[in-house]
Amino acid sequence: QVHLVESGGGLVQAGGSLRLSCAASGRTFNNAGMGWFRQAPEKERELVAAIDWRSSKTQYATSVEGRCTISRDNEKNELYLQMNSLKPEDSALYFCAAATRYGFSFAANDYNYWGQGTQVTVSS
Repeated sequence: QVHLVESGGGLVQAGGSLRLSCAASGRTFNNAGMGWFRQAPEKERELVAAIDWRSSKTQYATSVEGRCTISRDNEKNELYLQMNSLKPEDSALYFCAAATRYGFSFAANDYNYWGQGTQVTVSS
């Protein structure tokens, strides 16, 4: 059975940093595009960062560009999101996801494996 398990969320003050991790099991995602999404209450799910299978291409939502860095370790089958200069509006449930039919995607509909999410709360 395939699992994507996120960790690293928590409560942080505005201006602080968090590093989210996503551990994959059950299959390898070494050839898949990977991404981080977030969803706040009563808001649409947003793709915030994506990385290609070789770590040669990344793309970020405008809302986080310059403050977040996505990376992956294919040997460990893990995905990461370093978030700096956090703002209260970054508060959301953060999910990692895989797009196994694509080496890279910034289209939410291309993602076909999802984790359960880790909560990030930024206090003002």
